[in-house]
Order: sequence, then structure tokens, then C-alpha cells
Amino acid sequence: MKMSAREMAAAAPGTRDRVIDLLRVASLGTVVFGHWLMAAVTVDDGHRPAVGNLLAVEPKLQLLTWFLQVMPVFFFVGGFSHALSYRSLTRRTGAPAYALFLRARLQRLLRPTMLFVAVWGAGALAVQLAGGNGALTDVAARLVAQPLWFIGIYLAMVAFTPPLLRLHERYGWGAFAALAAAAAAVDVLRFAAGVPYVEFLNFAFVWLAVHQLGFLRADGRLHRPAVLAAAGLAGAVALVAFGPYPLSMVGMPGEKISNMAPPTAALLCHGMWLIGAVELLRGPMTRAVARPRVWRTVVAANGVAMTAFLWHLTAMLGVYGAMLAAHVSLPAPASAAWWLQVPVRIVAAAAVTALLVAVFRRAEQPPASAPAGTPAARRGAAAAAALGVTLALFGVLGLSMVGFGGLLEGHSAVLVAVRVTAPVTVLMCAAGWLLVETAGRPARPV
Repeated sequence: MKMSAREMAAAAPGTRDRVIDLLRVASLGTVVFGHWLMAAVTVDDGHRPAVGNLLAVEPKLQLLTWFLQVMPVFFFVGGFSHALSYRSLTRRTGAPAYALFLRARLQRLLRPTMLFVAVWGAGALAVQLAGGNGALTDVAARLVAQPLWFIGIYLAMVAFTPPLLRLHERYGWGAFAALAAAAAAVDVLRFAAGVPYVEFLNFAFVWLAVHQLGFLRADGRLHRPAVLAAAGLAGAVALVAFGPYPLSMVGMPGEKISNMAPPTAALLCHGMWLIGAVELLRGPMTRAVARPRVWRTVVAANGVAMTAFLWHLTAMLGVYGAMLAAHVSLPAPASAAWWLQVPVRIVAAAAVTALLVAVFRRAEQPPASAPAGTPAARRGAAAAAALGVTLALFGVLGLSMVGFGGLLEGHSAVLVAVRVTAPVTVLMCAAGWLLVETAGRPARPV
């Protein structure tokens, strides 16, 4: 029977680290707010809408990304949770349980993602078959898929948790230092030696280094967060001031170098200072989530956070579409009139997101886990689960690049030197999800 948020909040064990739950919700909420704030829709003389970026219109605001780019905090929280989950599952089953771990961690991630992909894919195909393509429709079909890159990176973190956790248990801070050094070496090869394609390795090194900090947090080894924050902030400032790195910690349209795609050493330093900063605030946050009403809100928000994240851009573009349909004037981005409209647009986008969450939230509430199964079944399922998460990872990353537009025209994008289309990436996502679900399902006793 489904439990209410109040019941789940009351049932949480006293040993649970509630600050981690708060950080998970707060980081995703900050990303959503940042996307709503930075979107700048304009209409040209031919009445064709275009979606731009506020940071490109007003470059001075790029400093805000040093506070609003909080994905490193979410991945840090993921490392903490993955370490506890894998160790708990291993203790319960008496042996490493890779397939079971993948299924347990990915149920609440892949199910709402696949529903999002199915709904948007079917909708985009129906619009194209009906000949309803328009400027805003095409932009929406491309933009709504872009945040899926985050899902792909998170899938990789889950997949690499067991081996990286073993490295952490053996080397501690040394494992983080090795990943950070590898990220710095990649940037040297990229910027100083001009080695082609080497920069894409930092999708792994940078984000997995942040993830490794979550392992250290899980073992209570982040003893000096002030040092971590100071070192990270000093490093980020120095790299941006004296190196080839841009000020913005998010991707910018038309920029030659991005700190995000692929990630750079500057973004890793940015993540270090953010994580150190939130650790310094652990005391006040602990006191806040000790209040019953705050804790119930955090629990309720965690239950729908992924669904809200997946649909928030759909909601924002829906608000802009309604404004255009109602012939509401869209002021020039960053103008006084534009800023006056911001609160109204954000409240409207939040309301539409809440409606979409009410419709699609069930996908984020999978059934209770079954018993763990036999060691023999787990060993046989590990390879299938690894293949499944790999397919899902590349499928989601590919879809974030190609989007849902041009389904009939075969619109494509290059993913790791391979050209893929939206239908191919959707099939990869679906096949990977089914493999993870099947391989991680415990065998029934004979």
C-alpha cells in the first residue's frame, strides 16, 4: 500500500542523514529555477520565435552560475547514497550484487525517463505527421531533451560505483586526487598540446571525482570543508582569470570553450568549493530538517523530484507558447519590462510543472523490491545488467543531443564518433532499461 509523505517522513529511521535528502531536492530545484530564469524567448520581425540565453544577452550575469550551477552537489549526494546503498545490499545478500544494485538505484530514474521519452516521442511524431511543425515546436522538441545529459552522467556514476567504491576503500582521498589529476592532465593535453578529442575524457574524470567526494562524505572523511571550499574557489578563480576558461559555469550558445561540455578542471574546482560550502552549512541544515514540517516537505519533494526535473522545460515552453498564442508582448531580454515579467512566468511554469507531476508522478513510485535472489543468479545477471546500463547511458546521451525534432527527416547527431538518430537512441534507451530491469529481478525460489 502506498504511503503518504507524512507516513514516510515519520517512518524514516533516526540515523538517516536528512541533510542529504535536503541537498538532493535543493540542488535539483536550483537547476530548475536557473533554467526558467535564463530562458529568453524573443520574436523576430517575421514573427518567428527563438529561445536564447539571458547570460548571452547580459554577460555580467554569468557570475550567477557560480551559485546556480549546482549539479556537482547533486552528483556529490549521489556518491553518498550509492555508497550506502551498495554496502547495504552487499551485507543483506552476503556477496556483491551488481545487477540488483543497478536495478534498485535506476528504478526511480529510468522509469520516469522512459515515460517522458515515450510521451514526447509520440507527441513529436504526431505533430510532424500532421504537418504542424512551427518555429517554437521545433525549438521545444530540441530543447526539452537537452537536460537528459544529466541522466546519462548519473547512469555512468551508478554503473561505476562498485569499482570506484573499492578504490575509495583502499586509497581514500588518494582516489579522488587521482581523478582530479587526470582531469587536469586532460586539460593540459587539450589546451597546451592540442590533442584532439581528449577533452571528452573529462565527462568521466570530472564528474566521477565529484562523485568520489560523496564516498568520503559517507565515511565521515570530509573533516575540513573550509579547506576544500577555499582550495576549490581559489583554483576556479585562478583558472578563469589566467587560463582559457570562460566565466560561465554552464554552457553558452556559440562559445568556443565551455566549462560544461565537456567539463573542465575549472568546473571541478567549482564543484569542490560548492561542496565545501554546503558542508560548512551542515549544522543549520540539520536543524532545519529536524523540524517536522520541513522534513515532510523534503520527503514529499524527493518523491517527485525526478519527474519535475524531466518536465520543467516542457512547462516553461508551454507558458511561452500560451503567451505567444494570446499575443502577449515579449519584452527584450534583460530589459526592465522583461524583469517585471519574470516572477509571473516562473509562477506559471511552476504551476504547469505541478500539473505535469500530478499526471506522471506514478512512474517515479516503483513497486517494493523483491528478495535478493541467489548468488548464482546474481553472477549470471551482472553482464546483462552492465550491457543494459551502457545501452541506456548512450541512448540517453544521444537523445539529449539529437532531440525529438526531425523524426521523419532522420535528423541526426554525432555521439562518440557514431552518427545516431532519435529513433535509434530511443531504442537503445528502451533496450537498456529492459535489460537492467530483467537482469536485476531476483530469481524466484525453486
